[in-house]
Amino acid sequence: MKYLDLDIKTINEKLKNKEIKPIDLVNEAFARIEETNLNCFITLNKEEAIKKALELEEKEVDNILFGLPIAIKDNIVTKDLRTTAASHILEDFIPIYDATVITKIKEKNMIIIGKTNMDEFAMGSTGETSYFGNTLNPIDKTVVPGGSSSGSASCVAAGITPFSLGTDTGGSIRQPSSFCGLVGLKPTYGRVSRYGVIAFASSLDQVGPITRNVYENALLLNAISGQDKNDLTSSSKEVKDYTKYLGKDVTNLKIAVPNYYMSEVIDKEVREKIINVINLLREKGCQVDYVDIDYLEYAIPLYQVIALGEASSNLARYDGIRYGLKIDNFKNIDELYKNTRTIGFGSEVKRRIMIGSYILSGENANIYYYKALKLRKEMTDSFKNILSKYDLIIGPTNTDVAYKLGTKQDDALKSFYDDLLTIPVNMAGLPALSLPVGYKNNLPVGMHIIGNYFEEDKIYQLAYFIENKLKEEV
Repeated sequence: MKYLDLDIKTINEKLKNKEIKPIDLVNEAFARIEETNLNCFITLNKEEAIKKALELEEKEVDNILFGLPIAIKDNIVTKDLRTTAASHILEDFIPIYDATVITKIKEKNMIIIGKTNMDEFAMGSTGETSYFGNTLNPIDKTVVPGGSSSGSASCVAAGITPFSLGTDTGGSIRQPSSFCGLVGLKPTYGRVSRYGVIAFASSLDQVGPITRNVYENALLLNAISGQDKNDLTSSSKEVKDYTKYLGKDVTNLKIAVPNYYMSEVIDKEVREKIINVINLLREKGCQVDYVDIDYLEYAIPLYQVIALGEASSNLARYDGIRYGLKIDNFKNIDELYKNTRTIGFGSEVKRRIMIGSYILSGENANIYYYKALKLRKEMTDSFKNILSKYDLIIGPTNTDVAYKLGTKQDDALKSFYDDLLTIPVNMAGLPALSLPVGYKNNLPVGMHIIGNYFEEDKIYQLAYFIENKLKEEV
């Protein structure tokens, strides 16, 4: 029996009835890791996972996530379990505490299978910048799985775990979810604690769930959301039970489609999949209008200035002294810094640190960084204006489907354009979800659903309707 292929409610019932045990799920997950050979994990947690599964046999099944395997992106710290951010500079780093999201997962008695592969320090959109080699896409091993949460998406798409956690700075949950045919949500900035997440760009980073379907995504968001005294940017706003909004009528929802999201920049077949969904929504009685949102076309340069500036500051802590890689080849403190960072960081990370440092240097901060912050506010205000008139915004997640491995490795700019449609959401701090809505050349097409602040419930409401409607059509 392939238990991990069952839906979550069925697995939960079987656990309650003692038809299966948590160890059965754990053993199946590790067997699938060996079978699939996707390089989607950096570190496996096999010994502890088996120990935890056996301990849970003595406990009562008290929630729907009890005993279920989960994979964790390797930039989320886990006590006594290696956390590398896919970088040589943290290759042997063993954290002494758990990130808040890990604490919350453990409270639900979920079982961590391991830490997933990713682009180094979450810098990349293909899964190819990892020090530990690139992740493969289980749908087609010749194409990229997306990034930076490549391993988190790959392992769920391969059926290794039903759930994973990723992080999203410019699309790093939604883009790989789109390329791997999954549901991935970037929550509202502040909905989920960032405490214990290795920072890339602090004003943009957010943790979120990657799952097989909308219901399971809502379940995991329920588990990880909430205020955290260790993260002063986390919100005190009440956490809803997001599963209660699934199945609610979507008739009369007002939905906006940005003209830029349906322009010639987007592949024709991808646009056709979105138009198909728009037609379904109009038939259901939703109002769907095409609108303009200011400054969307500047999303990439805005991201490069703001994210890379913040990254250069955040990554200054990796100096070879406090933790991480330590080298012997130095004569003075400057050489220690230089040699540690030269050996420890990959080329993509070095490139971004150098650009970010230049942006923040002297008068450049006024010329580039502060100007970018002003434009960011203008873009955010434009989103707010649209969302004051509409319930949701929709469009494609990506400009096209997944492409061949190695296609963009030699072009520093091309990979940024993978996140062209997702970056504006991080700039505004809004919640957004990617949902599979069809295929092009047997590769998944993702649809982007953007909501107002802390209105993940409406996103799930619409996504659940679309998901089920498209199933009926098959």
